Amino acid sequence: MARKNFIIAIDGFSSCGKSTVAKAIAKKLDFVFVDSGAMYRAVTLYFLRNKVDCKDSNAVNAALTDIHIDFVPNPDRTEIILNGEDVSEEIRLMEVSANVSEVSAIKEVRVAMVAQQQKLGKRRNIVMDGRDIGTTVFPDANLKIFMTANPNVRAERRFAELTAKGEQVTMEEIKANLAHRDHIDSTRAESPLRQAEDAIVLDNSNLTQEQQLAFVMEEYSKRA
Repeated sequence: MARKNFIIAIDGFSSCGKSTVAKAIAKKLDFVFVDSGAMYRAVTLYFLRNKVDCKDSNAVNAALTDIHIDFVPNPDRTEIILNGEDVSEEIRLMEVSANVSEVSAIKEVRVAMVAQQQKLGKRRNIVMDGRDIGTTVFPDANLKIFMTANPNVRAERRFAELTAKGEQVTMEEIKANLAHRDHIDSTRAESPLRQAEDAIVLDNSNLTQEQQLAFVMEEYSKRA
């Protein structure tokens, strides 16, 4: 049995399957899964809906006071609730993907979301995935995984995910979006995407979901 408040941090590039692995680990260990990226997507969706000017700090701060995000687990998935509304599907649409990195780079947004994430880690055993979990949110996490994959593999996965939902996108649009997000995530001033020094690298370009789960579980067993 894991120690109380055992934290597994999974960071990495977009469309590397971080959430898929994190969900599987959480289910296997009976931990709480927290998708930090979904929180930033929910903020982005709110900004888009309400036409919040990202360059206006007063408007951003005012909007953040009206944003309330919850995670509601159920047998099939964890629902992302934005101000009482299940937005689990809408936050995955291309319009949100095209804007989430810019919104995530805003200092006020990151400070607000990191504070919420750290509160969650004080109360329970969790698996959290994102860009800065092992470096900023939980620098003392018990286990840190940094996920990466070949850019073409990532694009293919994202294309399959979106087209399965009926969204009309091209592979060129997907590749451009991923490259744009990688650049912003890695170069932003506030909590940039980077590998923590004590993180274990998981390149899943050629690994099945079962192999990825086994990899993380082996690392977990060394620390539990």
